[in-house]
Amino acid sequence: MCGIVGWADFDRSLAAEHAIIRAMTATMAPRGPDDEGVWLDERVALGHRRLAVIDISGGIQPMTVRRDGSVAAVLTYSGEVYNFRELRTELRGYGHTFRTDSDTEVVLRAYLQWGDAFVERLRGIFAFGLWDCARERLLLGRDRIGVKPLYYRLTAHGVLFASEPKGILAHPGVTAEVDSDGLRELLTHFTTPGRTLYRGVSDLRPGHLLVVDRAGARQRRYWSLRTREHPDDLDRTVRTVRELLADAVVEQLVADVPLCTLLSGGLDSSAITAFAAGSGAAGAGVRTYAVDFLGQTENFRPDAVRDQPDTPFVHDVVAHLGGSRVAHRDIVLDTAMMMDPLHRTSVLHANDLPTPMGDMFLSLYLLFRAVREHSTVALSGEVADEVFGGYWWFHDRDAVAADTFPWLHPRHPAAGGGNPIVALLDPDLAALLDLPGYQADRYREALAEVEHLPDQDPGERRMRELSYLAQIWWVPFLLHRKDRMSMAHGLEVRVPFADHRLLEYVYNVPWSMKSFDGREKGLLRAAVADLLPGSVLRRRKSPYPSTQDVRYERMLRTRAREILTDPAAPSAGLLNAKPLLELFESPLESSGFGPRRRSAELVVGLDDWLRRYPVRLLLA
Repeated sequence: MCGIVGWADFDRSLAAEHAIIRAMTATMAPRGPDDEGVWLDERVALGHRRLAVIDISGGIQPMTVRRDGSVAAVLTYSGEVYNFRELRTELRGYGHTFRTDSDTEVVLRAYLQWGDAFVERLRGIFAFGLWDCARERLLLGRDRIGVKPLYYRLTAHGVLFASEPKGILAHPGVTAEVDSDGLRELLTHFTTPGRTLYRGVSDLRPGHLLVVDRAGARQRRYWSLRTREHPDDLDRTVRTVRELLADAVVEQLVADVPLCTLLSGGLDSSAITAFAAGSGAAGAGVRTYAVDFLGQTENFRPDAVRDQPDTPFVHDVVAHLGGSRVAHRDIVLDTAMMMDPLHRTSVLHANDLPTPMGDMFLSLYLLFRAVREHSTVALSGEVADEVFGGYWWFHDRDAVAADTFPWLHPRHPAAGGGNPIVALLDPDLAALLDLPGYQADRYREALAEVEHLPDQDPGERRMRELSYLAQIWWVPFLLHRKDRMSMAHGLEVRVPFADHRLLEYVYNVPWSMKSFDGREKGLLRAAVADLLPGSVLRRRKSPYPSTQDVRYERMLRTRAREILTDPAAPSAGLLNAKPLLELFESPLESSGFGPRRRSAELVVGLDDWLRRYPVRLLLA
């Protein structure tokens, strides 16, 4: 999947800046363990760390393409273009010749053929920096859904970019600074498109191109989630969903390296696994991996968001699909691994920011480490809940009607509603940040982006808004978590439910069809009903698991109290210690979704971040 960095400057020569571009490139080493390359010219320096997935020997980057005997364009690229073989055949018809079998060369030659419009022909997950030598301009692009990350920082005379903020922060001219808006983004449960915690560092929005040349920087949207009339009846809609999902899975099985699926025993991952196992593209079968915690299945305690453990359902799927088609392994994590300071530090470094979902990041990091021992590519069931309406708040009347992001409605706090840490900030800081006001402004900004059909039923109109909020303002968090924890080990995770053709189609399906059977994700259940065991089809939505081991809770609470009683702690001026200490006097919830446990995770994560990152807080 790779890691990319770059630097363009139209006021100085970069031809000799090897040390700086190599330092930036080095920060991407975990993303690309197989190879490293840089390319420099007068106005641009590009770096690349490679995770070899397609054309192992030929796809080396940065890659150049020549025209009339000289270099015409140079590309540093991360991701996979799934339709690259179709495009290569089409480009050969226009007279292009290819020296490799890689999708990277197809991307380069597609640009030479179609200019900036080439990106609209790419189907896949990607981020790139493309330098046009003759026109002296840099083109940055990102896939439609934002599966692959791309960050940039405009400078006085150009731009810096990277797959992760750390690549930009490695430049000697950049200081890691976090202002009030950065803290607001950290302390709210949504992701404002285009924004990051770090001052001056932007997130290139999915479906966008950024052109940087001597005239400055110009951004253009090439794709968006558009509103259209839905033409199909229920039967045809179910068949189309199945066809689109099956095609997305088969297309994403293309790889020249070992591939697997991540299996939780839920509807989404089980459907992906069933399609993969039944595909000839999977060869003799498919590897599957599931995560569990030592002793948790045997001693599971139901809570507000999970009534059953995953493992029995995982095993039901494996048995249903058959041992000859599925080679399964449970990855069982010991809590001691979760408590290891080295692992916590590694997760922080991979993530570039603290999180209130600490143990879920930790376990995902450790799961991906184990998977990477046997596979280089994995398929995941993420994004199905946002596309098909799987979350509780799609089905709660009060949450649907709430004048805010529905997942922030306090009716069901254990499922993520609310964030009590914001009420326990230092009072002066809380007044400065005005998080309720910031949240309300972003919510109005989000709603203004939604297109509606004329004379649409008010109920359908509101559900379209919720679908848009979920896919544009919540999905980025999930994709960020997946990308950072997987690429920390050089594991490429693909997301078939994020196929833009599937998203475009299902987004315009009326809510009455999506929930025709009175259950969450009813449309998806109908589309895959013949593929899965009854236990999985009957199972209600269950989120990614969290450890219930009391040792983890005790460790977390002890560490939070140490921080709050240390006057020299870097977070001391940010938190209102007294109510937090009172909160942590008694045991926290057994689940990582509990509000007090999330508060403790954020206290610990915030302190670690300020200690280990050279962050300057600019609060005024």
